[in-house]
Amino acid sequence: MTEILAIIPARGGSKGIPRKNIRNFAGWPLIAWSIAAARQARTVTRVIVSTDDEEIATVARQYDAEAPFLRPTEFAQDNSTDLPCFEHALKWLAEHEEYKPEVVIQLRPTSPIRPPDLVDNAVKILLQHPNADCVRGVVPAGQNPHKMWRISQEDSAMTPMLQVDGIAEPYNAPRQILPQIYWQTGHIDAIRVDTILKKGSMTGNKIYPLIIDARYTVDIDNLADWVKYETMVYSGSLKLVSPGKERRPMPEPIKLIVSDFDGVITDNRVWTDQDGKETVAAYRSDSMRVRELRELGIDVMILSSEPNNVVLGRAAKMGVEAVHGIDIRGKGEALKKLLTEKKIDASQVIYIGNDFNDLPCFGIAGWGVAVADAYPEVARAADLVLQRPGGHGALRELCDLVLQKLSGK
Repeated sequence: MTEILAIIPARGGSKGIPRKNIRNFAGWPLIAWSIAAARQARTVTRVIVSTDDEEIATVARQYDAEAPFLRPTEFAQDNSTDLPCFEHALKWLAEHEEYKPEVVIQLRPTSPIRPPDLVDNAVKILLQHPNADCVRGVVPAGQNPHKMWRISQEDSAMTPMLQVDGIAEPYNAPRQILPQIYWQTGHIDAIRVDTILKKGSMTGNKIYPLIIDARYTVDIDNLADWVKYETMVYSGSLKLVSPGKERRPMPEPIKLIVSDFDGVITDNRVWTDQDGKETVAAYRSDSMRVRELRELGIDVMILSSEPNNVVLGRAAKMGVEAVHGIDIRGKGEALKKLLTEKKIDASQVIYIGNDFNDLPCFGIAGWGVAVADAYPEVARAADLVLQRPGGHGALRELCDLVLQKLSGK
């Protein structure tokens, strides 16, 4: 059996996004996504995180990676390259454990969104080509360099960056007849150990491609990237490797949407006057699509542990049924009872919530949906995390998504 070591480089001194490697990304520490990609690969035999930071090492161990050493600080600077980091790791393992893998997988934490078969496919390509020094993940380039220019001075003529045999003016040619160009990503490198230790290179000269669907193109450099790619994960539009459970698709058919009240229909705040009367804020347009859903055979209702009659008042205004005042610890059982009474299969139900007491309902319903500002544990357990927070159009967003799915748009 080929010994294949996955190494995840994660230094502690990130300046663009401080402590980014252990910052929560879509509910999990960023580094956990790369660990999961390695752990779930059939071909990888060992997973190690190379870091100079003890806190990162501790988090890595929590997600079942090894951190048997701390990387020397001289290999963990802003301008440090990958090669000294990997040379150090391989030499340390050989010296202290007599461990000598044949192949090393590099998984950069800043490219956390990976298809499930990525690692195994990279290993397969490398092992199928004995002359290969490395396999590198690439995606079709978003911009074609044949239409790019060099400018030496602002007041001088431009020169084209690239020429193409047989095409006199590639910069004027249709994109379809130009050579396909690929952009390297940080998703994966599969490298022969001899390439690193004997050739002193992270790639060598024979670099084979692993072509990745461009939809997985992710490289997190700043907080704007962070938010953008979290939204991509939460949308459920891609099948990807996750540190948590696999997210389920929207059910077909759908018979019922069940919504929590506080934190979903409302923004989780309450105003109380001197007489103890409570007032909440809700989003008027949440009920706008309910009639359309009913016409398609999908009912909407509220299930809440809130005892205040404000639940019934808002439900009446929305034109939906409500069950409220249930035991906060027994919400799951209340949902089961409700479905039994209505003779609805749980697999045909969508549940939307925001807090811990909604978690049992996620496990019962065919699809669990969390509002954008749900607690992290709830977002992790959800099949979909919405872009709108509770009380600000979350239920409307879900209704719109269901109607779009049913219309095929």
